[in-house]
Amino acid sequence: MGEPFLIGDAMTGGYGASDILHGCTIAVEKGEIAVIVGPNGAGKSTAMKAVFGMLNLRGGSVRLGGEDISKLSPQARVRKGMGFVPQTSNIFTTMTVEENLEMGAFIRTDEIADTMAQVYDLFPILKQKRHQAAGELSGGQRQQVAVGRALMTQPQVLMLDEPTAGVSPIVMDELFDRIIEVARTGISILMVEQNARQALEIADKGYVLVQGANRFTGTGAELLANPDVRRSFLGG
Repeated sequence: MGEPFLIGDAMTGGYGASDILHGCTIAVEKGEIAVIVGPNGAGKSTAMKAVFGMLNLRGGSVRLGGEDISKLSPQARVRKGMGFVPQTSNIFTTMTVEENLEMGAFIRTDEIADTMAQVYDLFPILKQKRHQAAGELSGGQRQQVAVGRALMTQPQVLMLDEPTAGVSPIVMDELFDRIIEVARTGISILMVEQNARQALEIADKGYVLVQGANRFTGTGAELLANPDVRRSFLGG
């Protein structure tokens, strides 16, 4: 077995002087969905941000396609093929849906119409509302805009921080269906998710973090079947 396509390997670090991550490892293969779950304050979003270069690591490394990218800025990582959708403030509310998507293609110099068409195929409601201000959309539709905008960079890896936060169960299911479709195109998905049970149901691989360290790692199905995981993190 070669190295995973993307790996945050034995990451230690945090914000300022105190470490939040303690030797944490997160990896995802091409076209896989990897999910990070765990209690509040476990370091889930911090691990995601570390992989994307948003905090300095005191230990460990991040490698993409075998290349060490630990020293690269988030902007440089986007150019290497990483897309990141933060949990909040992830769209331009005063711009139209289409303008938001165009902003996503800022690093590209080629024609973007085909990618735009693919995003509209994935999220038909966005095509319908493409001339509407993104701030007027529902929470679930805004998340579709945010994901669509990240896809406009043609990423190899799409990182999602709590993509279903604050949306209804029906919208959550729909978003997860779209995420599965994205993975089927060969894009790796790495996501942090509060809705642990539902996220593990669609995950190829799952990581349970506790206090910034790996507690359990396995396929989504293995973690769902693990009595310790169920008792401690999935409500029985």
